[in-house]
Amino acid sequence: MEILQDTLALPRLVKPKADPFETLIVTIISQNTADTNTERAFEALSKHFEITPQTLAGAQLSEIEDCLHVAGLYHSKAKAIQSVSKITIEKFKGSLASVLSKPLDEARKMLMALPGVGPKTADVVLLFSANLPTIPVDTHVNRVSKRLHLAPADGDYEAVRLSLQSIFKPKDYLAVHLLLIAHGRKFCKASCPHCHECPVYDYCPSNFLGDKA
Repeated sequence: MEILQDTLALPRLVKPKADPFETLIVTIISQNTADTNTERAFEALSKHFEITPQTLAGAQLSEIEDCLHVAGLYHSKAKAIQSVSKITIEKFKGSLASVLSKPLDEARKMLMALPGVGPKTADVVLLFSANLPTIPVDTHVNRVSKRLHLAPADGDYEAVRLSLQSIFKPKDYLAVHLLLIAHGRKFCKASCPHCHECPVYDYCPSNFLGDKA
């Protein structure tokens, strides 16, 4: 299990086809952090440093921490960022391209072996930067998919991911991921879901069961 639990939604900084190392850094920063604070921290980091393995590996750890302070857990995140930067240089010749060229399961395993990288962070890099067929599961995806009975109610990360991937076609994984996040943010909120405004209210199993947890 990774030290940093990546439990919140993707920040708006993560874009399809983005540089994989930058995607990795943004997603590490986003762990347990709201979008706005992730963006502020990444903006501070990118103003202070070039977002490359070479620059971040050689930076003063305290300076990285200062940039990440607003994102919380900045000691652990700064350490993870510097560690993955050094490993990217030492093991992968300064680029994650060789990792992302591997078969999905092998690439995923290699990413998850990096400090501070758990399944969600790995899946974000694989899906967004390499267009590989996986569905990252954040809190919104987890909650909405379970309320819609698209995944087992007691399922862990892998159970939810595999359930969703068995239902949808690989070409739709990115859209499914983004739509479930958007639905969770706007309607299917954690504590006060807007059920009567929800566009799938009439079809939602949790509506009829009264299950909003």
